[in-house]
Amino acid sequence: MLSDSSLWTPGSWQSKPALQQPSYPSSEEVQAVVTQLSQLPPLVTSWEVASLKEQLGAAALGQRFLLQGGDCAERFEDCNPSSITNKLKILLQMSLVLIQGCKKPVIRVGRFAGQYAKPRSDDSETREGVSLPSYRGDNINRSAFTREARVPDPQLMLRGYERAALTLNFIRSLVRGGFADLHHPEYWNLDFVRHSPLAAEYQRMVEGIGESLRFMENVIGVRAGAIEWVDFYSSHEALHLYSEQAQTHRVPHRDGWYNLSTHFPWLGMRTSDPEGAHVEYFRGIANPVGIKVGPTMERDRLFRLLDMLHPAGEPGRLTLIHRMGNDRIEERLPALIETVRSSGKTVLWCCDPMHGNTRTTSAGIKTRDFNDIKEELEKAFDIHTSLGSYLGGVHFELTGEDVTECTGGARGLAEADLARAYRSEVDPRLNYEQALEIAIIIAQKVRKLNGHS
Repeated sequence: MLSDSSLWTPGSWQSKPALQQPSYPSSEEVQAVVTQLSQLPPLVTSWEVASLKEQLGAAALGQRFLLQGGDCAERFEDCNPSSITNKLKILLQMSLVLIQGCKKPVIRVGRFAGQYAKPRSDDSETREGVSLPSYRGDNINRSAFTREARVPDPQLMLRGYERAALTLNFIRSLVRGGFADLHHPEYWNLDFVRHSPLAAEYQRMVEGIGESLRFMENVIGVRAGAIEWVDFYSSHEALHLYSEQAQTHRVPHRDGWYNLSTHFPWLGMRTSDPEGAHVEYFRGIANPVGIKVGPTMERDRLFRLLDMLHPAGEPGRLTLIHRMGNDRIEERLPALIETVRSSGKTVLWCCDPMHGNTRTTSAGIKTRDFNDIKEELEKAFDIHTSLGSYLGGVHFELTGEDVTECTGGARGLAEADLARAYRSEVDPRLNYEQALEIAIIIAQKVRKLNGHS
């Protein structure tokens, strides 16, 4: 966080080159919406943000494990009880498996309640000779391939705020109402658990958690009320800077500025230029922040980002989310680990095995292969272990729905299966079964690294 807040304001990013921003027809309307948004209640609180930062600090020191997952880009139409509940269910199931495998508390951070903007490789999209602005997420424009739908609309920032508020309210109600009670994992079962090839392994882990809870409660003589529910935190890529600026505030009894639209904003690779607008915005907020780092990240650039975004080096402030690709992680990751070590700063290392493994089928469909995802994860754990580092988290694009967007997994989805239920408007996601399978693979890998069978 910036030490001298007098040198920074939520809008100081506007003096820097800003990539991946929409071109609005009316700047006056944008300013009117930003003003209106800035006067609405915050979506999260500074003490929730501080709590997450403390937990991420523990993960950076090897005492916790971060599970971050959710949609590549949320859609307004998916703000409904079924979709939200299923996201919660798969994250709870995965976290239960990771608790059993890692033997550590798991931090649950959803890519939800604000993941409404998406970076694009090109500003325009062409179909049958017609070129229109690219779809950049429901917070900016609409997905239909028409001129009217693709014009960026600042009013959508207000719709995004409303959907995020509704999503967070429902999640909090579920969690506090007992949905996330660790004593009742049966509440979270998706339909597939009965017939999945992974059912026996998952049920064994569930029973192990139950036995551990009962043992602890018998030892202390009371029901462990503090673990009747678990906390969830929200995250999104802080791409659309006008909407981020609008919800950035000072708060009573705490120093600095807080982005109160989310607990944990992160930067993608396309917007991590140290001289750019996004880094300028990030350097002034007190939230824990993440940066995606890929195979093109150079030593000098990483040093510069560490200096700008992590000057004090305190655990929990900065998470580095590496996304190298299965074919490049062994070549590129060790140098980044050594760069951070030489800086003397403490970061939380997190692996995103999704984005470096995206490919396009012969039919023009974007997909990811489960084996590539699995192998990059396993290599990441091995590399960190061999260098005396700690891989303290994982980051996935996933859904609690029965989609067919990534090939492979226990059911052996092939390219021909993708057409059955491919629903993503942007990037392919793991479905609920593939997500649970990857959690079990992580648990098994960590147990093996720790010398357990």
